[in-house]
Amino acid sequence: MSRSTGTRSRHRLAPQTGAPALAHAGWPQHSFAHGVAAARSGVALAGRATAPGTRVTGAAALLAAAALVALAAGFTAAAPLAAQEVTVVDYEPRNTLVVPENLVTRARFPFVDIHGHQRGRGMSAEAVDRLVAEMDELNMAVMVNLSGGSGVSLAEGLENLAGRHPSRFVFFANINFFGVGEPGWGEEAARQLEEDVRNGAAGLKIFKGLGMADRDTDGNRIPVDDPRLAPVWDKAGELGIPVLIHSADPAEFWQPHDRFNERWLELQLRPRRIRPPDRFPPFEQIIGEQHNLFRNHPNTNFIAAHLGWLGHDLGRLGQLLDEIPNMYVGLGAVIYELGRQPRFARQWLTRYQDRVLMGKDSYNQEEFHTYFRVFETADEYFDYYRNYHAFWQMYGLDLPDEVLRKIYYENALKLVPAIDRSLFPG
Repeated sequence: MSRSTGTRSRHRLAPQTGAPALAHAGWPQHSFAHGVAAARSGVALAGRATAPGTRVTGAAALLAAAALVALAAGFTAAAPLAAQEVTVVDYEPRNTLVVPENLVTRARFPFVDIHGHQRGRGMSAEAVDRLVAEMDELNMAVMVNLSGGSGVSLAEGLENLAGRHPSRFVFFANINFFGVGEPGWGEEAARQLEEDVRNGAAGLKIFKGLGMADRDTDGNRIPVDDPRLAPVWDKAGELGIPVLIHSADPAEFWQPHDRFNERWLELQLRPRRIRPPDRFPPFEQIIGEQHNLFRNHPNTNFIAAHLGWLGHDLGRLGQLLDEIPNMYVGLGAVIYELGRQPRFARQWLTRYQDRVLMGKDSYNQEEFHTYFRVFETADEYFDYYRNYHAFWQMYGLDLPDEVLRKIYYENALKLVPAIDRSLFPG
């Protein structure tokens, strides 16, 4: 047993009342007691003066009022201690809970990170070697670089990373939606995708600009399910490569930025993530377009990044997976959703073990440890790695090995044929 020393959980404290609360706020206990005694004396005297059959002089009432006014004035004048000026942004209580801890710094099985981002062309040889050494420590067999680019940038990035370490890096190509609306744009984009696959791309990654910010030649927003893009999705299906697509953002970014917003702190620290209705279409519209895209192209496999931003409603996400057989989901940057609902999440991942892929998003070696701990242990009440994503602690799911293997590598091998199978058991 050991004591957790995490400081990321944040809790509201119920206000105290009476002498202990005031003393705690920096007012000396004896001063408070003295003031209360004086006030009570005046009140008692006033009470005796106004008893039936006695003459009321008013002196007692004046004494009581004066005592209470003096008492209130004294508290008002007292300067607050610095400790009382801490805001919710700064509040980081130290966890006193003593429970078993099982820190996991290496995955139980080799895994594929289906959601990585690296600057393929810009990394030095030393940086690439250092990255691979860290991957080895994590038991990461393959990193899928979703920032693969297209054309020359794709080829040069592959040479820089996969050329130095064959089989350890897989690149997904990207598409620039500039020019949508011009005649033949979809067919030309499909041809470029085919060329990128010949040059080594193993899939296609679509960034969140589609559906939110990307505009066509007339200046209109391009919907995720825009029919002008159909040749691209059909080409991906024809080539047998998956499309990993990020649509929208967490639903809370569209909600009022007030005390009820679950991600208030994140939006306070990063206000550019707020999605005002005069600038962005509604959350439900964007993810609805994404789901229509999946339905409209049943011969193409799609991986919805970030659990499709429905990790807070796994029941709804499960219904979509039941309805849309070519839809899969990645776990990038959403372990905080699963770690706060360990019993249901365990049941859900067991049921949909064939449809979920391990992924982290922005690379940080230590942050993978939280993923491993959530998946592989039954630990309770431990820190998530970014306090502004979540106001809650994590709990382990203790997933069975057969589920772990599916999530860590077997599903990725099924969807991405270019991954080297020899790096994995069986």
